[in-house]
Amino acid sequence: MARFEGNPILKPIKDHPWESKYVFNTAMISLGGRIHYFYRAMGEDNVSRLGYASSEDGCHIDVRHPYPVFEPSCPLEKYGCEDPRMTLIGDRYIMTYTAYGDIFQVGITSISSEDILEMNWAWGERRFPFPNTWNKNAVIFPRMIDGRYVMLHRHEPDICIAHSDNLCNWNHSGVVMRPRPGRWDCSKIGSAGPPIELEDGWLLVYHGVDEDRTYRLGVTILDKNDPGRVLGRADKPILEPWEEYERVGQVPNVVFSCGSVLLGGNLLISYGAADTVIGVASFGLGEILDLFV
Repeated sequence: MARFEGNPILKPIKDHPWESKYVFNTAMISLGGRIHYFYRAMGEDNVSRLGYASSEDGCHIDVRHPYPVFEPSCPLEKYGCEDPRMTLIGDRYIMTYTAYGDIFQVGITSISSEDILEMNWAWGERRFPFPNTWNKNAVIFPRMIDGRYVMLHRHEPDICIAHSDNLCNWNHSGVVMRPRPGRWDCSKIGSAGPPIELEDGWLLVYHGVDEDRTYRLGVTILDKNDPGRVLGRADKPILEPWEEYERVGQVPNVVFSCGSVLLGGNLLISYGAADTVIGVASFGLGEILDLFV
């Protein structure tokens, strides 16, 4: 594992009121030969909006949009749109996010690949699949499994699973993973980015919180044909707060990921650090899989 030596790759911009205080928790996709980020930002009004940036290598940002590309549009989001995750299905990216109104709940929308490349922010209809249910950390698998779409979501403190025939109506189907007493993920857990399909199963990066409210990242493998079944769960975290920018900020001692990209034999993971800035770290896929041996 290696943190990018130029971390953090994204910081607040004081002259942009909507992102003047914090930037963190970013969706991450590979499209058109570039790595694209849709990141959570907060300014003086403390409302979360989404910004956009991109990079050829995922580390050196050379495009950053000066205005929000997604922001609250209804009372269910009145305090913000938070923590996006993006999954390509067909020619559209399905984005899940946390809609923060009177409660936190899951929101879903979509945008075409072409619109992302043209920076035309023509988002589709917004849907809220679990109305009036406190729910966060939703990720959608990149293909149908056994004829249905699959989502992981978080009924605190567990990672749960839901299914849909149409990406609109979702049925909660049970618990996939629970916190482990006495360990680094003993308090609550939640999915990071969408699962990545490997030969032997789905690789899921997830965050875990301990009794001191330290956030770390871990990994698990889910069954390829039955993703509600855990095949392996690493004992140790793969990333934990260590650098000053991960330990000191709006919320101290936090690394929190909403996305990763597999580049050859390396997994590039983006993460919010102390809910204040954004970093990336690179992992050899082999070293991650060795955790399950």
